[in-house]
Amino acid sequence: MNPIKNLLGQTAIYGLPSIVGRLLNYMLVPIYTSLLPVYEYGKISELYALVAFLIVLLTFGMETAFFKFINLKENKKEVFQSSFLTVIVFNLIFLLIIFLFNQQIANILLYNDHAIYIILLALIVAIDATSAMPMAKLRADNKAVRFATIHFSSIILNITLNLVFLYGFFNKENPEQGILFILVANLLASFIKPIATYKDYFGLKLHYNRELVREMFKYSLPLVIAGFAGIINETIDRAMLKQVLYNKGGLTLRESETQLGIYSACYKLAMIVTIFLQAYRYAAEPFFFAQEKKKGSKNMYSKIMNYFVAFVCLIFITVSLNIDVFKHFIRNEEFWVGLNVVPILLIANVFYGIYLNQSIWYKLSGQTKYGAFIAILGGFVTILLNFIFIPIYGFWACAWVTMFVYGGQMIASYFLGQKYYPINYNLRKFLLYFGFSLIIFFVAFIIDIDPGIFSWEKFIFHNSLIVFYIFLFWFIERPKLKKN
Repeated sequence: MNPIKNLLGQTAIYGLPSIVGRLLNYMLVPIYTSLLPVYEYGKISELYALVAFLIVLLTFGMETAFFKFINLKENKKEVFQSSFLTVIVFNLIFLLIIFLFNQQIANILLYNDHAIYIILLALIVAIDATSAMPMAKLRADNKAVRFATIHFSSIILNITLNLVFLYGFFNKENPEQGILFILVANLLASFIKPIATYKDYFGLKLHYNRELVREMFKYSLPLVIAGFAGIINETIDRAMLKQVLYNKGGLTLRESETQLGIYSACYKLAMIVTIFLQAYRYAAEPFFFAQEKKKGSKNMYSKIMNYFVAFVCLIFITVSLNIDVFKHFIRNEEFWVGLNVVPILLIANVFYGIYLNQSIWYKLSGQTKYGAFIAILGGFVTILLNFIFIPIYGFWACAWVTMFVYGGQMIASYFLGQKYYPINYNLRKFLLYFGFSLIIFFVAFIIDIDPGIFSWEKFIFHNSLIVFYIFLFWFIERPKLKKN
């Protein structure tokens, strides 16, 4: 089977539960934004931003190390068991710290009266982190359907419980109750993965290959640093926005949480690119490692990048040109004042996706230290620029800084990759697809029919431009698609 078609198939299977789940979660956005006050939505967004930090830290890069070492070591069972035990130990230590110091952590995060949020969040993260290794094992064994079924079941249960709790038991006069219901629903749904992979837990033996784990640590540590710094780039703006506006921007805590709620809701509309990226990454990482030693692998990576860039640019113009439709997922019009940041965040996520796709060079070459360097520098710049500009520009600063940093990381990764693991990417096609998508966006912006208001004339005009972009891609790639 053609490897690119195989990757597309694997992306569809691995990504189906994620894509459908995220789309169903989009159905929760109008529920959250209609039931919860803007400031409460800001709180739940901040809490879930913290989840992203902790997942990277508590899995300690063992997933990627696992994919790397099962292709290097003969005893694949030992690789899994040693990495799995490592993750379990990390999470037990983490939970102990949380149970001892949850109130102090709550005070730092300005949740003084709600330490229970910290405890629930820690349990969710610990369950998800320890489940990561059995789920990675399913991916390595090419059990894509089982992986998708388990993942999808967890998502469906989470959504179902959200609906039951919020519509059946939630009292609007006590809005803080909503956050508890959301966290409890997530916690119960998280148990699906360990229950479905219970054999890996019960079959675990206390046999630990220290030398192997030391090798895996050496490989994964830069990835952990890179991942942690990458999550800083991805989510620190939401964590900083409330803190900086409250401490430096002269706003009250409630006003700061409201700004965070507006930005977080609008950020959801830009996360359609991220939905695709998550699906793609599930399939791409083991796929790229498996193809590494095959003839013509670098040419294939280059072709995949062409299609990848074209597709993420298509998402950018589709959402940007139909923002008058997508905005209705956010039911409360108080959130709509932030809609103009959505195109900026979409472009930022296009850059981020290209950067992630390029990152395979330092994983395959073992030069993971450069991935860490790029991510650390990006994280430092993100924190610095947000700290400087949030007090002046609020959430607009967050959006522009995100785009600036992701663009810089994409460029830095390209030049370093060409030095240490050269892949002949077709830059002309990248500039063509990205440039043409920008031209379409600006044409639609300049010839804006009834700005901010939906009309069929505008809808037809904007989507005709999108169809024209698709035709351009088909015209350029058609000969290659036939050959492949």
